[in-house]
Amino acid sequence: MAEGAQHFLDHFKDPQAVARYAEGPRRFVPGFDALHRMTGILLAERVPEKAHILVLGAGGGLEMKAMADAYPHWTFTGVDPADEMLRLAARTMGDHAGRATLVEGLIDDAPPGPFDGATCLLTLHFLEREERIRTAAEIRARLKPGAPFVAAHGSFPQGPDERDRWLDRYASYAMASGAEREATANARAAVAAHVAMLRPEDDEAVLRAAGFHGVEQFYAAFTWRGWVGYA
Repeated sequence: MAEGAQHFLDHFKDPQAVARYAEGPRRFVPGFDALHRMTGILLAERVPEKAHILVLGAGGGLEMKAMADAYPHWTFTGVDPADEMLRLAARTMGDHAGRATLVEGLIDDAPPGPFDGATCLLTLHFLEREERIRTAAEIRARLKPGAPFVAAHGSFPQGPDERDRWLDRYASYAMASGAEREATANARAAVAAHVAMLRPEDDEAVLRAAGFHGVEQFYAAFTWRGWVGYA
């Protein structure tokens, strides 16, 4: 695992950090709850009523809970390398916990499927470009032909005069949303040092290189982008 990804994995294995996890994404990701609703809508366009959805980076369980609430007949296989985050996911799912099988590991540890659809939210930006392509290709290999895949993660211009400006906007949004100044500064520094961000056009190219077709961007919010593609 790349050094940057390991840095964040260690964070997500810290019980104290995990206990505070749910309050973080809504402060740092504009339209976080709307992103989950859009993800469900995009999947529902193509999947059957009793769909089985692969969720890579499922720790915390927030997207599975949102989809389980909205689509009562869907079931989920959630994969995440952080055991503490998977335990949080089970708690977050609440009454829906029985509809999710949770697997500790990376994409190679996911069952072969085939799944009706897949998601990977706020996760792929932790991987270097070639590992992103490989991971996305492994997701595609586990999907039925034509099945939808929704990905969303950090993605913004990376030019020498652009990257810092966008990172400042990332931090400013979090501060305006109620994040503490020190925590925000630490998050910005960690992203700057450890996350291998790509430009949005390069992220879209990753999905195409992994074999997805019909790739469309559906979400853009400051430093975040989201795409849907089909196996």
